[in-house]
Amino acid sequence: MSPSNAIIFVVDDDTSLRNAVKRLIRSLGFTVETFDSAQAFLTHEPHDGPACLVLDIRMPGTSGIQLQERLAKAGVQMPIIFITGHGNIPMSVKAMKAGAVDFIEKPFEDQQLIDAIHVAIARSNQLRKQQAELNKLQQRVDSLTPREHEVFRLVASGMLNKQIAFDLGLSEKTVKIHRSRVMQKMKAASLADLVRMAEKTIPSNSNRKSI
Repeated sequence: MSPSNAIIFVVDDDTSLRNAVKRLIRSLGFTVETFDSAQAFLTHEPHDGPACLVLDIRMPGTSGIQLQERLAKAGVQMPIIFITGHGNIPMSVKAMKAGAVDFIEKPFEDQQLIDAIHVAIARSNQLRKQQAELNKLQQRVDSLTPREHEVFRLVASGMLNKQIAFDLGLSEKTVKIHRSRVMQKMKAASLADLVRMAEKTIPSNSNRKSI
């Protein structure tokens, strides 16, 4: 894995630990940016590349868990590694269920954090790949006319041409024409392929972003 375009964000109110983690991460070849609070982190410029967040659980003001919740609510997909000197099982379970990569208790071995960072960046790359594919798929959906979008939705729901024709007040021949155009514009090789595309785009119309 090349760390050249990856950034590790570190948020911890402990200056000495923050600096130590910064030195460790830099020794791995990653770019690192540090913040002494969640509020400070939230003001940083978005990063258009792989990234992960090394985040303290308990800090003055917004806690690590609260920051995780805010990022999730905003649709920000960034792998998080929690570090804490005040961890407990319920807290760690909550963090992991919300998608955290790891929950590391202080003091920790350097290798423990290093391993977690590599896992987090690999996950970040995978998430970015999935998002790029989804964006490309959404562009195809956006190219459909309103009528084609209706046909797309109904075909993907399992309705037959004659059912769609009745539902939309069209002739079955017209539905077949729209269906053919939908298959072409969506670049679907089969009905099953079209259904998978619909599952990815119609329910959530995802607008997740990186940060």
